[in-house]
This record gives sequence, C-alpha cells and structure tokens, in this order.
Amino acid sequence: MATTHIGAAIGDIADVVLLPGDPLRAKYISENFLSNTVCYNTIRNMYGYTGTFKGKKISVQGTGMGVPSISIYATELIKDFGVRTLLRIGTCGSISSKVGLGQLFLAQGASTDNGVNRLLFKGMTYAPLSDFKLLSLASRKAAEKSYSFSVGNVLTSDSFYNEDESAFELWEKYGVHCIEMETSALYTIAARYNAAALSILSVSDHILTGEVVSPETRQTGLSELITLALEVASDY
Repeated sequence: MATTHIGAAIGDIADVVLLPGDPLRAKYISENFLSNTVCYNTIRNMYGYTGTFKGKKISVQGTGMGVPSISIYATELIKDFGVRTLLRIGTCGSISSKVGLGQLFLAQGASTDNGVNRLLFKGMTYAPLSDFKLLSLASRKAAEKSYSFSVGNVLTSDSFYNEDESAFELWEKYGVHCIEMETSALYTIAARYNAAALSILSVSDHILTGEVVSPETRQTGLSELITLALEVASDY
C-alpha cells in the first residue's frame, strides 16, 4: 500500500531501515554495501532501497533535511509499513572541544530549538531519547572496531546558517556536543509508536572554530558510519 511519499507495497520495506538525509547516499549504500537490492521508492527522487547485509533484509530510505521532512518519512515507515527499527545516518557539526573532526557521534538524546514538541506537549518540555539497546550495541561495536566515537546529547536545530556566533555557547555549557537537524523528531516519533531509533553521526565540521574535515577524512568517516550502522542493523 503506497503512501503519499513512499511508493512501496507491504513487504517491500524491511523491519529495520537506515535513514540518510541525502537520497543519493541511499543509492550509494544500496550499490556498495547491500546485496540483491531493489528500489522501492522514487517519489520526489527520495530514493528507497531494500537489500541484504550479512543475510539480513535491510532497507535504506532518504529523508531529506530538517524536522518536517524526516517526520514524514519516519511516520509513514512506522505506521504504514511496520518498520520497528530506524537508524539515522548523517553528518553533524561539533560545538564542543570534547568532540573532534572525523569522529563518530552516537546521539543518546536530542535537545532542540524546533517548536513541534512544545506544541505537541502544550508548552511543556519533552526529552527525546534513543533506544538504549541500539545505543549500547552501537557503542560496543564501535569500540570493537576501534572507531573514534563519542556518546552524548545533540541539538536538533531549524537553522543551518546562524549569524549569532554565540548561539551555541549555552548549549555547550550544558553538555550538548553536536548540532544537526533531524534527531529530536525521529526519537519523538519512534517513542510515540513504540519503535526503536538511534542517530549515528559523523562529525564533518567544528562550528565554533570553523574547521572542516578534508574530503579524505569525510570519506573515511562516512564509510565507518555506514559500516557501523549496518553492523548494528544486522545484529539488533
């Protein structure tokens, strides 16, 4: 049964789905990391593929950027296609001296400057969290592979460009290490429908210092990111 945004039939999508923001990254993963892949979605060029990794059926679905876009895909995947495990894979910017360029970051929780949850919870504050079993599995596998990684709180922000250079100082003082644009929505939706979610991120730039990873480091980091996510997906 296709939805407005996902042109798949029931059974086309696996129980576990990787969620890159960039649909071309979904295509890249399907072509380079999965076997026996089938494309189940091309609506709005937001590609979705299903294949196998180590014999397990796994899907990868592009989500686009920001809270509204990932909210659409996460909701439809869970409600309409029965997905139970969602792994966001993408990049983030560090706002902390404790998290360096090229590291992987496992988002334990997600703060946000987005207003959706304030509306949903009638002005009260909700703290969206990752699934503990997924987080534990990812941290163990990252350590086994000797990947450089950190675990902590991310800021899901609506602003990609922010002219206020001091905007992130308060977040950093309270232990928020990285900034991205989707995780709080993913964790909230997963909690609402009793699904499991985790964001595994690669630190591509340092917002406070202006540092940016080299193309070589970015490629290595993304390979580690994808490999770790697939290892977690196959063993969860």
